[in-house]
Amino acid sequence: MTSTLPSTRRRVLRAGGALTSLVTLTAFGLAGCDKVLPASYNGIDITGASYAQGFRLTDTDGRERTLADFNGKAVMMFFGFTQCPDVCPTALVRAAEIKRMLGADGDRLQVVFVTVDPERDLPVVLKAYTAAFDPSFIGLYGDLARTAETAKAFKVFYKKVPTGSSYTMDHSTFSYVFDPKGKIRIVLRHEQSAEECAQDLRQVFKTTSA
Repeated sequence: MTSTLPSTRRRVLRAGGALTSLVTLTAFGLAGCDKVLPASYNGIDITGASYAQGFRLTDTDGRERTLADFNGKAVMMFFGFTQCPDVCPTALVRAAEIKRMLGADGDRLQVVFVTVDPERDLPVVLKAYTAAFDPSFIGLYGDLARTAETAKAFKVFYKKVPTGSSYTMDHSTFSYVFDPKGKIRIVLRHEQSAEECAQDLRQVFKTTSA
Protein backbone atom coordinates (compact mmCIF):
# COMPACT_ATOMS: atom_id res chain seq x y z
CA MET A 1 0.00 0.00 0.00
CA THR A 2 1.44 3.38 -1.04
CA SER A 3 1.44 6.02 1.65
CA THR A 4 0.83 9.63 0.77
CA LEU A 5 1.86 12.78 2.58
CA PRO A 6 -0.78 15.20 3.62
CA SER A 7 -1.04 18.02 1.07
CA THR A 8 0.04 20.64 3.63
CA ARG A 9 3.24 18.74 4.43
CA ARG A 10 4.00 18.26 0.71
CA ARG A 11 3.72 22.03 0.18
CA VAL A 12 6.05 22.71 3.12
CA LEU A 13 8.67 20.29 1.77
CA ARG A 14 8.49 21.80 -1.72
CA ALA A 15 8.84 25.29 -0.27
CA GLY A 16 11.78 24.15 1.86
CA GLY A 17 13.52 22.65 -1.18
CA ALA A 18 13.02 25.81 -3.19
CA LEU A 19 14.42 27.91 -0.33
CA THR A 20 17.47 25.63 -0.07
CA SER A 21 18.10 26.01 -3.81
CA LEU A 22 17.72 29.77 -3.56
CA VAL A 23 20.18 29.98 -0.66
CA THR A 24 22.67 27.81 -2.57
CA LEU A 25 22.41 29.93 -5.72
CA THR A 26 22.71 33.13 -3.69
CA ALA A 27 25.83 31.80 -1.96
CA PHE A 28 27.42 31.03 -5.31
CA GLY A 29 26.43 34.47 -6.57
CA LEU A 30 27.97 36.22 -3.57
CA ALA A 31 31.11 34.14 -3.90
CA GLY A 32 31.37 35.31 -7.51
CA CYS A 33 31.15 38.93 -6.38
CA ASP A 34 34.38 38.46 -4.44
CA LYS A 35 36.30 37.83 -7.65
CA VAL A 36 38.14 40.75 -9.29
CA LEU A 37 36.83 40.96 -12.84
CA PRO A 38 39.19 41.94 -15.68
CA ALA A 39 39.36 45.70 -16.19
CA SER A 40 37.68 47.15 -19.26
CA TYR A 41 39.57 50.00 -20.93
CA ASN A 42 38.73 52.61 -23.54
CA GLY A 43 42.32 52.34 -24.73
CA ILE A 44 44.24 49.25 -25.83
CA ASP A 45 44.95 46.78 -23.04
CA ILE A 46 48.54 45.55 -23.47
CA THR A 47 48.97 44.09 -19.99
CA GLY A 48 51.68 41.45 -20.15
CA ALA A 49 53.14 42.73 -23.43
CA SER A 50 56.78 41.85 -24.14
CA TYR A 51 57.56 45.37 -25.40
CA ALA A 52 57.48 48.80 -23.72
CA GLN A 53 59.21 47.41 -20.65
CA GLY A 54 61.11 50.52 -19.59
CA PHE A 55 63.58 53.19 -20.60
CA ARG A 56 66.91 54.78 -19.75
CA LEU A 57 66.96 58.44 -20.77
CA THR A 58 68.18 61.81 -19.48
CA ASP A 59 66.00 64.50 -17.92
CA THR A 60 66.38 68.23 -18.48
CA ASP A 61 68.54 68.57 -15.36
CA GLY A 62 71.05 66.07 -16.75
CA ARG A 63 70.06 63.12 -14.57
CA GLU A 64 69.64 59.64 -16.00
CA ARG A 65 66.09 58.43 -15.42
CA THR A 66 64.51 54.99 -15.56
CA LEU A 67 61.02 53.68 -14.89
CA ALA A 68 62.11 52.64 -11.39
CA ASP A 69 62.45 56.33 -10.44
CA PHE A 70 58.66 56.64 -10.56
CA ASN A 71 57.77 53.60 -8.47
CA GLY A 72 54.41 54.15 -6.75
CA LYS A 73 53.11 56.37 -9.55
CA ALA A 74 51.33 55.60 -12.77
CA VAL A 75 53.44 56.84 -15.69
CA MET A 76 51.90 58.20 -18.87
CA MET A 77 54.53 58.42 -21.60
CA PHE A 78 54.27 60.25 -24.93
CA PHE A 79 56.77 60.56 -27.78
CA GLY A 80 56.90 63.82 -29.72
CA PHE A 81 58.89 67.00 -30.36
CA THR A 82 58.62 70.61 -29.22
CA GLN A 83 58.09 72.11 -32.69
CA CYS A 84 55.13 69.82 -33.33
CA PRO A 85 52.30 72.04 -34.63
CA ASP A 86 49.25 70.22 -33.26
CA VAL A 87 49.44 66.57 -32.14
CA CYS A 88 51.93 67.05 -29.29
CA PRO A 89 50.33 70.18 -27.79
CA THR A 90 46.94 68.46 -27.97
CA ALA A 91 48.29 65.35 -26.21
CA LEU A 92 49.91 67.39 -23.42
CA VAL A 93 46.87 69.62 -22.90
CA ARG A 94 44.83 66.43 -22.60
CA ALA A 95 47.37 65.00 -20.14
CA ALA A 96 47.01 68.07 -17.93
CA GLU A 97 43.22 67.71 -18.04
CA ILE A 98 43.45 64.00 -17.18
CA LYS A 99 45.56 64.82 -14.15
CA ARG A 100 42.98 67.41 -13.03
CA MET A 101 40.09 64.97 -13.53
CA LEU A 102 41.80 62.35 -11.36
CA GLY A 103 41.54 64.60 -8.31
CA ALA A 104 43.71 63.35 -5.47
CA ASP A 105 44.99 60.52 -7.68
CA GLY A 106 46.42 63.16 -10.01
CA ASP A 107 49.40 63.39 -7.66
CA ARG A 108 50.03 59.72 -8.38
CA LEU A 109 50.33 60.31 -12.13
CA GLN A 110 53.66 61.20 -13.74
CA VAL A 111 53.53 62.47 -17.31
CA VAL A 112 56.72 61.89 -19.31
CA PHE A 113 57.40 63.52 -22.70
CA VAL A 114 60.16 61.85 -24.75
CA THR A 115 61.52 63.87 -27.63
CA VAL A 116 62.13 62.20 -30.99
CA ASP A 117 64.03 65.31 -32.09
CA PRO A 118 67.01 65.54 -29.71
CA GLU A 119 69.01 67.59 -32.24
CA ARG A 120 66.76 70.61 -31.71
CA ASP A 121 65.08 69.79 -28.39
CA LEU A 122 67.94 70.84 -26.14
CA PRO A 123 67.36 70.45 -22.36
CA VAL A 124 66.47 74.10 -21.82
CA VAL A 125 63.95 73.99 -24.67
CA LEU A 126 62.44 70.70 -23.53
CA LYS A 127 62.12 71.89 -19.93
CA ALA A 128 60.33 75.11 -20.87
CA TYR A 129 58.04 73.22 -23.23
CA THR A 130 56.79 70.62 -20.75
CA ALA A 131 56.48 73.17 -17.93
CA ALA A 132 54.16 75.26 -20.10
CA PHE A 133 51.57 72.47 -19.84
CA ASP A 134 52.19 71.44 -16.22
CA PRO A 135 55.20 72.05 -13.96
CA SER A 136 55.20 68.40 -12.90
CA PHE A 137 55.61 67.05 -16.45
CA ILE A 138 59.08 65.69 -17.20
CA GLY A 139 60.90 65.92 -20.51
CA LEU A 140 63.37 63.17 -21.40
CA TYR A 141 65.89 62.83 -24.21
CA GLY A 142 68.72 60.66 -25.49
CA ASP A 143 71.30 60.91 -28.23
CA LEU A 144 70.25 59.77 -31.70
CA ALA A 145 71.15 56.14 -31.01
CA ARG A 146 69.41 56.02 -27.62
CA THR A 147 66.33 57.73 -29.08
CA ALA A 148 66.11 55.13 -31.84
CA GLU A 149 66.64 52.31 -29.35
CA THR A 150 63.89 53.58 -27.03
CA ALA A 151 61.43 54.14 -29.87
CA LYS A 152 62.04 50.61 -31.13
CA ALA A 153 61.47 49.21 -27.63
CA PHE A 154 58.04 50.90 -27.59
CA LYS A 155 57.23 50.15 -31.24
CA VAL A 156 57.09 53.89 -31.88
CA PHE A 157 57.41 55.19 -35.43
CA TYR A 158 59.18 58.47 -36.15
CA LYS A 159 60.85 59.94 -39.22
CA LYS A 160 62.56 63.19 -40.15
CA VAL A 161 60.75 64.89 -43.04
CA PRO A 162 62.53 67.71 -44.96
CA THR A 163 60.57 70.98 -45.26
CA GLY A 164 62.47 73.49 -47.38
CA SER A 165 65.65 74.46 -45.52
CA SER A 166 64.50 72.74 -42.30
CA TYR A 167 62.57 69.62 -41.33
CA THR A 168 59.65 68.34 -39.30
CA MET A 169 59.00 64.97 -37.67
CA ASP A 170 56.36 62.37 -38.43
CA HIS A 171 55.70 60.18 -35.39
CA SER A 172 53.26 57.86 -33.64
CA THR A 173 50.57 59.49 -31.51
CA PHE A 174 50.00 56.92 -28.76
CA SER A 175 50.47 57.43 -25.02
CA TYR A 176 51.77 54.52 -22.94
CA VAL A 177 50.55 53.91 -19.38
CA PHE A 178 52.48 52.02 -16.71
CA ASP A 179 50.81 51.13 -13.43
CA PRO A 180 52.30 52.20 -10.05
CA LYS A 181 54.21 48.90 -9.89
CA GLY A 182 56.00 49.65 -13.16
CA LYS A 183 54.02 47.25 -15.38
CA ILE A 184 52.88 48.33 -18.82
CA ARG A 185 49.09 48.34 -18.97
CA ILE A 186 47.47 50.49 -21.64
CA VAL A 187 48.06 52.32 -24.89
CA LEU A 188 45.88 55.42 -25.08
CA ARG A 189 44.73 56.46 -28.55
CA HIS A 190 45.16 60.07 -29.59
CA GLU A 191 41.43 60.39 -30.35
CA GLN A 192 40.34 59.39 -26.83
CA SER A 193 38.83 62.16 -24.75
CA ALA A 194 40.38 63.27 -21.47
CA GLU A 195 37.47 61.70 -19.58
CA GLU A 196 37.93 58.35 -21.36
CA CYS A 197 41.62 58.42 -20.50
CA ALA A 198 40.87 59.36 -16.88
CA GLN A 199 38.48 56.40 -16.67
CA ASP A 200 41.29 54.13 -17.83
CA LEU A 201 43.72 55.58 -15.27
CA ARG A 202 41.17 55.05 -12.49
CA GLN A 203 40.93 51.40 -13.54
CA VAL A 204 44.73 51.11 -13.45
CA PHE A 205 44.88 52.52 -9.93
CA LYS A 206 41.99 50.28 -8.84
CA THR A 207 43.37 47.03 -10.25
CA THR A 208 46.90 47.75 -9.03
CA SER A 209 45.75 48.25 -5.45
CA ALA A 210 43.37 45.23 -5.55
